[in-house]
Amino acid sequence: MKKILLIAAVSLIFGGMLFAQAQQEDDTYIIASDATWPPMEFVNEEGDIVGFDIDLIEAIAEEAGFSYEIKNTAWDGIFAGLANGAYDAIISSVTITEERKAQMAFTQPYINVGQILIVRTEMNTIGGLEDLNGHKVGVQNGTTGDFVLDDYPQVDRMAYDEIGFAVEDLLNKNVDGVVCDSVIAADYVMNNENYQGKLEIVGEPFTDEYLGIAVQKNLPEFLELLNEGLEKVIASGKRDELMNKWLR
Repeated sequence: MKKILLIAAVSLIFGGMLFAQAQQEDDTYIIASDATWPPMEFVNEEGDIVGFDIDLIEAIAEEAGFSYEIKNTAWDGIFAGLANGAYDAIISSVTITEERKAQMAFTQPYINVGQILIVRTEMNTIGGLEDLNGHKVGVQNGTTGDFVLDDYPQVDRMAYDEIGFAVEDLLNKNVDGVVCDSVIAADYVMNNENYQGKLEIVGEPFTDEYLGIAVQKNLPEFLELLNEGLEKVIASGKRDELMNKWLR
């Protein structure tokens, strides 16, 4: 029984490799993205997939000279699909971890989406959490943002079941800051009509959670192309332009 399972597993892996190779016969790479997380990747009112990651891969492809197609893929099976050759890479706010690096290749990091502070726009003297000693700061219970407040014992931690409740309390002056993932922060500050012009992000992320493009391990040439294009996009300042467009 074990032998049969082993043969089946080898056949599945080999078949996936052939499938991945077949996808590139027309020199078009297939890149998966779960387009449900604005402002990184989402479907707009016109039905188009847009966002920071989508603009970034377009700029990378232009610099590196390859063609690609975005495949909207549910997060549940997105890594399994990469492993079995359903697509060649994933750009979908994927955090680089040691566990994932054992299963797939990663480009160099393209953005740090660590924890960041949101305040009301009139609080222009606040430069970071250290300026909120003795003040109430909202977090989502059990998240990285919650845990990081252990390093700021002088801050009055207010935990919520959902980060949206904390943001609403910030607007209503029940707390004086909210700590959350920088991408989530950008979505509230930039894309939510209820908060535009009323809330702002302070400073840079103060934890390190780097995102990268995940690539099939058997496609080193594509990984090289992606890194080549990404280096040029970063060096030219285009990556920073996209950050200002989508994340500030």
